[in-house]
Amino acid sequence: MLEQPANQALPSGYMLEGYRIDRQLSMGGFSIVYLAFDPKGNQVAIKEYLPAGLALRTVGCVLPTIADEHVATFRQGMKCFFEEGRALAHLNHPNVVRVLNFFRANETVYLVMQYESGRTLQEHIQKNRGRLKEPFLRTVFSRLLNGLREVHSRKLLHLDIKPANIYLRNDGTPVLLDFGAARQTMARESSLLKTMYTPGFAAPEQFHGREGGLGPWTDIYAIGASLYACIAAQAPPPADQRRSQTRQTPVVQPWAGKYSAQLLDTIEWCMRLDPTARPKSVFDLQRALAEQLDEGGGWFGNLRQRLVDIISP
Repeated sequence: MLEQPANQALPSGYMLEGYRIDRQLSMGGFSIVYLAFDPKGNQVAIKEYLPAGLALRTVGCVLPTIADEHVATFRQGMKCFFEEGRALAHLNHPNVVRVLNFFRANETVYLVMQYESGRTLQEHIQKNRGRLKEPFLRTVFSRLLNGLREVHSRKLLHLDIKPANIYLRNDGTPVLLDFGAARQTMARESSLLKTMYTPGFAAPEQFHGREGGLGPWTDIYAIGASLYACIAAQAPPPADQRRSQTRQTPVVQPWAGKYSAQLLDTIEWCMRLDPTARPKSVFDLQRALAEQLDEGGGWFGNLRQRLVDIISP
């Protein structure tokens, strides 16, 4: 089978509705992200809707080529992407990526986001393999969950939480990036696109259409899987693989003794294959992360108070 040609990014220096493209930051099967400058010279990140399975931009072209049989699907996905951008533009939280603008151009759609200096949690994991401390994990995820609570309060879902989509600013505060709800919607509605979830971080209900339904519990599974990745320095086994096992063993069993039993139990709770067996809400998960451990666990007593202070009212 011939490999599908990759989309070409917009060239450096290209002017897009007053923004100047500097360079490509990343490219996936659904979109391209650029570093750019706004009219005042501030750095921004611009995300371009350009699903590789439906559209192709070749060298020297700006407008993508879309086959007639893909036009309807492309436009439906563009509508999902645009509506997701519209919803996120109304969300202003320090732990969620800030959408500054969204517009149509070049027969597609663009989201302009605040550019953050730092690195992804995935990069941090790789640099500190096996050395991430429990206080760090509890603090980072308690802050991140403040942002996810705000997302869920707006009736939105992320649907692609993973360490690569969690950004750590230079001051260590986390930011939730790259929402996947539009991708998930398209994957359900079109057989033309490759699977849009990330194995290991996707909940079992994401593997089989709308089995069990998607909801906050789906993002909670991914939070547990991301915590797992922090302690294991790799993604957990995919949910469909875990489901096929005759005997279910705790996914965090190898780290007993290195991290508190309470933290490992919390990760296991988040990663239950049955959605109804997971934490009922993000706030329930935050309370578990802030739970006081007994003195025998070797825990310093003020951590709980610090985490309680982090959790938004």
